[in-house]
Amino acid sequence: MKGLLVDDDALFLKTLQRSLARHGMETVTAADPAQALAAAQAQAFDFAIVDLKIGRDSGLRLIEPLKAIRRDMRVIMMTGYASVATAVEAIKAGADDYLLKPVNVDVILRALAEETGSVADDEDPMTPLSRLEWEHIQQALRQTDGNISAAARLLGVQRRSLQRKLAKRPAPGKTSKHPGDE
Repeated sequence: MKGLLVDDDALFLKTLQRSLARHGMETVTAADPAQALAAAQAQAFDFAIVDLKIGRDSGLRLIEPLKAIRRDMRVIMMTGYASVATAVEAIKAGADDYLLKPVNVDVILRALAEETGSVADDEDPMTPLSRLEWEHIQQALRQTDGNISAAARLLGVQRRSLQRKLAKRPAPGKTSKHPGDE
């Protein structure tokens, strides 16, 4: 399989490229959308793994042009800034999967192998939405040094709503020691 890796983090790109090469996959890297589209027009790729945030650009804008170049290309959106809204937007734009960073190569290989987008019963279940929301809130709190008002603005919710969400714990899973965790 031959793929295109699009991310503005050069170290992450090289690490992912080496990991996929160990599994017999040839990949080309691109650090921005223009490079990605130029590479996709020059070569036929079986898949593309695209970061949601590429510098100041959105990887969401790459999905449709990549699919237009090669309709059967599997496009996987990957992000450290997961939200239900961007997941829905990515899938509507034509992404075949939406993965949360950090992600290991086995999860990527499984996503590339899936034809229907469904996960077999014997595999790990997906992270519950409540857990993803909790992690997203924690990320906003870290970015605002624990300031709940600033985090609420960053998340686009009212301060009181954020306080109510913080008062609840998500379903069992890893808990982190960050501002807002009590």
